[in-house]
Amino acid sequence: MGVFPGPQPGWDYQSVLLGAVVSLGVSLLFASDFSEKPVMFFQPRRIFYLILFIPVFIFYCAKANFEVMYYVISPHLPIKPGIVKVQSDLKSETALTILANCITLTPGTLTVEATEDGVLYVHWLSMKSIDEEVATQQISSKFEWFLKRIFEDG
Repeated sequence: MGVFPGPQPGWDYQSVLLGAVVSLGVSLLFASDFSEKPVMFFQPRRIFYLILFIPVFIFYCAKANFEVMYYVISPHLPIKPGIVKVQSDLKSETALTILANCITLTPGTLTVEATEDGVLYVHWLSMKSIDEEVATQQISSKFEWFLKRIFEDG
C-alpha cells in the first residue's frame, strides 16, 4: 500500500499570492482606522520613497547589530547607557509612530516615550552625546527624511 507524501515544505506561489491578496484586503478594509487619509499612500511618489526606505532601514539595523555584537564580545569596552531626548520634525501621528518603532527595532536603542509634540525619549546603549541636536542627528534623522516623504503631505 502506497503512502501519500503530503505537502512539501517550503514556499509555493499560491500561498504567497493568497497571503498578499488577504493582506491587501485587510489593509484596505482597516486603513481608515490607522490614517486620516489612507488613499494618499497609493501615490507613486510615496511608494517610491517607501521602497528606498526599506534598504536604508535594513542597513542601519544591521550596522547597529554589529555595534551591539562588538560590545558583547568585547566586555572591556566602556558603555554609557542613558536616556536622551530626541526632537522630531514629523507632524503625522503615523509617521511619528513608525519612527519610534524604527528606533526601537534598531539594536542599542529603545523608544521609552513619545509625546504628541514630536519628542521621543530614547534609551541609548552607548550615548555619544547628551545634546538633543546631536542625539536627534545620530538616532532619528536617517529615518525622518524618508518618513516625512512617505507619510506627510507635501
